[in-house]
Amino acid sequence: MTIANRREAQPYWNPYLAGVLLGLVLLASYLVAGRGLGATGAFSSVASWIASLASPEHAQANAVHARYLNDGSPLTAWLVFLGIGAFVGAAISGWTAGRTRFAIEKGPRMSEGARMATAAGGGAIAAIGARVAMGCTSGQALSGGAMLNAGSLVFMGAVFAAGYTVAWILRKEWL
Repeated sequence: MTIANRREAQPYWNPYLAGVLLGLVLLASYLVAGRGLGATGAFSSVASWIASLASPEHAQANAVHARYLNDGSPLTAWLVFLGIGAFVGAAISGWTAGRTRFAIEKGPRMSEGARMATAAGGGAIAAIGARVAMGCTSGQALSGGAMLNAGSLVFMGAVFAAGYTVAWILRKEWL
């Protein structure tokens, strides 16, 4: 199912300009909030808050949840607003560029159900990896990379290597 805008799509931003602007946002984040960017903290704050609603004793006794419950509501965590802002900003950007539509992007030999299943599986693996690594790819790549953390640089090298390898293996699904 595809519902496309009636406007003609605008060209993409220059990737170098977008990279410089993202770097300035990261710098502003360090100056204003005293820490870098990353999305996992927002999800952890909301999940811990939901756990505290279901079982406050368990949430406070759990070291992971307790870490995110110091202020009570997830609305006190600035990363929640970062996530909301990223979603709203992306939606506005796509809409103003005439690039919003509802569609499932897939290769010609892949069904919509298989595409949704592989996307959900990949998302679950990424979420588990982010939890085990105590951070997400955006935090590793942007914040860790900006500080030239060896672990972040190795991680991003591994992400690109794995991405190219999996793309090469699954390329027949898109041709």
